[in-house]
Amino acid sequence: MAEEREVVLMKGNEAIAHAAIRCGCDGYFGYPITPQSEVIETLAELKPWETTGMVVLQAESEVASINMVYGGAGAGKKVMTSSSSPGVALMQEGIAYMAGAELPGIFVNVQRGGPGLGTIQPSQADYFQSTRGGGNGDYYVITLAPNSVQEMADFVDLAFELAFKYRNPAMILSDGVIGQMMEKVVLPPYKPRRTEEEVIKQCPWASTGHTKDRDINVITSLELRSEEMEKRNIHLQEKYQEIREKEVRYETQNLEDADYMIVSFGSAARISQKAIEIAREEGLKVGLFRPITVWPFPSMQIAEMARGKKGVLVAEINAGQMVEDVRLAINGAVPVEHFGRLGGIVPEPDEIVNAIKTKLM
Repeated sequence: MAEEREVVLMKGNEAIAHAAIRCGCDGYFGYPITPQSEVIETLAELKPWETTGMVVLQAESEVASINMVYGGAGAGKKVMTSSSSPGVALMQEGIAYMAGAELPGIFVNVQRGGPGLGTIQPSQADYFQSTRGGGNGDYYVITLAPNSVQEMADFVDLAFELAFKYRNPAMILSDGVIGQMMEKVVLPPYKPRRTEEEVIKQCPWASTGHTKDRDINVITSLELRSEEMEKRNIHLQEKYQEIREKEVRYETQNLEDADYMIVSFGSAARISQKAIEIAREEGLKVGLFRPITVWPFPSMQIAEMARGKKGVLVAEINAGQMVEDVRLAINGAVPVEHFGRLGGIVPEPDEIVNAIKTKLM
């Protein structure tokens, strides 16, 4: 084994793979698609089945991979997959099944432009797909939005922690910029994979095949009795409310004296940080609010930070998606405008500064 804490230079996609092994993941099931293929390629190169016993399998499709995750999660295992936008679209049925059956699992989405097959260039146009659940029914997926290679590594363990704590799917919502760029990263320490006895003890709801002294667990999202299905949905909504109250994560920069606030997530937040530097050099007092959990969304915190500002610019690499949540949060208290680029074009910091000047001043 390598040293527990090791600083290395790698891509965001590679960091996902290394972190999965180190946090005790039991299985990865995936299918290659640009710009996230390095995840499964790195796992294949590292061969964790020879060191930790982790299963790595290239499925025949994204539909097959999500159903393998569904099966592994139903057995109480720490399992995950990764894909990019059209591939994640194919997984939505399985994710909804897992939400309905209350199963933990991780899905990494390294976003590319769409709709449809679109482009292989970066985008943030899967915000709605991720934060609204994407599949059928009233459900949510805990969604973490990294803006660095370090967070790509850190969020794997965090996503598993939240997924198992709430028995709910969790997504790491990245994009082609974060997945492909290279940075220094401190890899997490190794955690041993859980034994079968530990899985049975920690996941009494799981269907493990061990039935001695316990009931047989049936994993399903199906309920044909309407009254019982309503009770199950009410239970889910109560759980989602608990997640909203306890798991909101965000960070701010230069908001104490700011006249204008930029709200951005992921790679757009990285670009916005540079835009703030440029704006302040020009005498414009601009600060940043970065949601780390895009679900649960930090609505109350954004509303509080926007109070007294002259305006808010939501900068994202799409046609305007998170801006709807920001407008709902602020509820007309201050002007809210949107800036975005489409088709896989990543905006320049100067464009964001110009958007503040033209849309808010």
